[in-house]
Amino acid sequence: MFRDFLAKRKKQDYFWIAGLLVLLLLSMTVLRSYYTSEGYTAPKIEYLDQKKGTVMELAAVSTTASAAISAIPGDAGTPISEKLADLSTYSLIVICALFLEKYLLALTGDAVFLIVIPLACLLGIAYYAGFRRDGLRRFAVKLASIGLVLQFIVPTSVYVSEKIEETYQSSITETIENAKESSTEIQENTQNQTLWDKFIAGVAGGITGLTERLQMILNNLIEGIAVMIVTSCLIPIVVMLFFSWIIKAIVAETGMSDRMRLPRHMHMGRPE
Repeated sequence: MFRDFLAKRKKQDYFWIAGLLVLLLLSMTVLRSYYTSEGYTAPKIEYLDQKKGTVMELAAVSTTASAAISAIPGDAGTPISEKLADLSTYSLIVICALFLEKYLLALTGDAVFLIVIPLACLLGIAYYAGFRRDGLRRFAVKLASIGLVLQFIVPTSVYVSEKIEETYQSSITETIENAKESSTEIQENTQNQTLWDKFIAGVAGGITGLTERLQMILNNLIEGIAVMIVTSCLIPIVVMLFFSWIIKAIVAETGMSDRMRLPRHMHMGRPE
């Protein structure tokens, strides 16, 4: 009976070794070829480029509007002008996050399927070949899980971001156009005092009405930048945390399985 158990155990080990060898080869050939192909990466890079263009346009509109409002006679528009100037800093953060996503998308395919997954497979093969060190199999699972997180965090973030932005895209486009029109109108009228007086007279509520209008432009631009921050910075972090939780669950389950296979007197960490 004991010999049958050893024979069965040996066959299982050979099965795992063969499976891991096949996975290693697939990782370095088929999987790497697919996840680094232009057909897989191009649509996501195109989306990130379009998003970067939108953010840069928001930053440019904010700067232009800030300059136009600062030229208004008096101090009525100064606080709004300063707030609009601050938006450029947040735009820069979003652009940096988008560049990071593009670099990850371009590099992780090779790094994961040429290095991380093959290394995890080799560790698993070593484990089933007889090097049954404590935690070796668990480390292999953790390494493979980290590799998959690196590979899929950007595509998942892009998918979620697209769904969120579908709701706000028309609003952001309208905000940009309104800010451009208002900035141009203010710039044209502040060049001449007579034109400025006529412009103010034509605005409902006079200078108070103009201030409310500028405040609305500021609020809309802030909302647009906020959407970009959420979709470019926060969504990837949330996705990463979600995948990290999955990794911890997998590694914990693997560690529990290893403990269950140990003899009872080994569970406390040393033989009796």
